[in-house]
Amino acid sequence: MPTFNIQLFEGRTVEQKRAFVEAITRVTCETLGCDPGSVDIILADVKKENWATAGKLWSERE
Repeated sequence: MPTFNIQLFEGRTVEQKRAFVEAITRVTCETLGCDPGSVDIILADVKKENWATAGKLWSERE
């Protein structure tokens, strides 16, 4: 059973998340030949103040 843990910046709508997980599920099933019911996706919203790249917080980049 494929399981995806995906971390995203907070602020996306439920509709965007729905479209995202539907696309991931579709591509996973096409690629691996698995049943959609076996694909688990966990989305975690992260505040920009809790995410850093190259030693700089994303909240300080904007």
